[in-house]
Amino acid sequence: MPYDIAERLDEALDPYSARVVHAFETVGPAVVHISAEARNGRGGTGSGVLFAPDGYLLTNSHVVAGAAKVTASLTDGRRFAATVIGDDPATDLAVLRLAGTGLPHAAFGSSNALKVGQLVVAIGNPLGFQATVTAGIVSALGRTLRSPGGRLIESVIQTDAPLNPGNSGGPLVDGAGRVVGINTAMIGHAQGLCFAIGIDTAVDVTARLMRDGRVKRARLGLAGQTTLLDSRLARRLQRDADTAVLVMEAAGGAAERGGLRQGDLILEFDGQAVFTVDDLHRLLTDDAAGRDLPVKVLRQAKLETLTLRPDADG
Repeated sequence: MPYDIAERLDEALDPYSARVVHAFETVGPAVVHISAEARNGRGGTGSGVLFAPDGYLLTNSHVVAGAAKVTASLTDGRRFAATVIGDDPATDLAVLRLAGTGLPHAAFGSSNALKVGQLVVAIGNPLGFQATVTAGIVSALGRTLRSPGGRLIESVIQTDAPLNPGNSGGPLVDGAGRVVGINTAMIGHAQGLCFAIGIDTAVDVTARLMRDGRVKRARLGLAGQTTLLDSRLARRLQRDADTAVLVMEAAGGAAERGGLRQGDLILEFDGQAVFTVDDLHRLLTDDAAGRDLPVKVLRQAKLETLTLRPDADG
């Protein structure tokens, strides 16, 4: 039988392949290779995705952290100097701007609309190989991931689309060619455990970075740790979990001014139950700064309610 190349090409573009090809052709031109050079001469690389024709792009904070010079290369070979507009280590996101106009750019989708099992495509520059595409599915939604800054990043997408060093900051794309996440991490000793920051989180952080250059949060000025409560005490306090936040130190900030002491157990903040340090971080938004807020604590077996006015972070 004669070899019919047209027929074989049609066979290759089955619905799955067609989706992957469409995602890559739509978003691929907007994916950049980032080179970041520190003041000591050391450098690192990563990926990013342009989201506006005037050169704004998203990447990971850890890709550009501490960089004195950043350059970005497009898939068509053009190179541009890049300026860091804003950086948020707490969500491992950063916004850069290239010195160019009329650039290819990608459209954002919605990570909240994703379904487990849905096709996703990762585009980036793994191990320096530019414009590489891998495909997989959404393995889980609503994961949490520890950021380089120590806070938990919430609403993280887990995928089995393979990632390698250099993919960081590149887009996770749905079959319609819309960016639904920013690839950020993998578990090196595992197989198919890769993570992306949901684009809904990224859009919110991007708006704040473009407006203020940073994401404003509130702080209490305390050192604390998650601690286990006696199960009988937890039942008596009608706690949903037998943990709370133990104050290790409160000095020179809102916690000290409001009367928090070493050894206090924080049970509630602004009417919301607090079980872990991460719960407390989650509640310390920029809206909390400068407001008098009730904090319920257990001190020497007695319940007390203090009033704290968190400081603006920075």
